[in-house]
This record gives sequence, C-alpha cells and structure tokens, in this order.
Amino acid sequence: MTGRGVHRSGTRLLSLLMAAVGVALIVEAIVGVGNGSISALLLVGVLFVAAGVGRLYIERKRGTGA
Repeated sequence: MTGRGVHRSGTRLLSLLMAAVGVALIVEAIVGVGNGSISALLLVGVLFVAAGVGRLYIERKRGTGA
C-alpha cells in the first residue's frame, strides 16, 4: 500500500470514528436528560457527526477525481 493509500484509509477510519463519537454523544444527550446539559451535548454530537460525514464525503469526491 502506498503512502497515499494509507492516508486515505486513515482519513476514512478517523472520519467513521468521529461520526460514531457524535452518535454516542447524541444518544447520551437523549438518554441522560436529567443532567441539564442536553443542548450542549446534542449540539456537539451533531457537529461531530457532520464533521465525520463531511470528511467522508470530501474524501470520496476527491478519490473519484471530481
């Protein structure tokens, strides 16, 4: 595997992990409603999911030569 392939694989892996952390934060915000910080956790979770999915989208577009 070339250096570029390793970089792309690493980017995909970290993007998926970022989205997974975002989903976990969203679930924690919804399940742990009693602690008063639902809006902050929800916002951070949504931003993590958006960043992870955005990175995956950009990497996919860049890989196709578009």
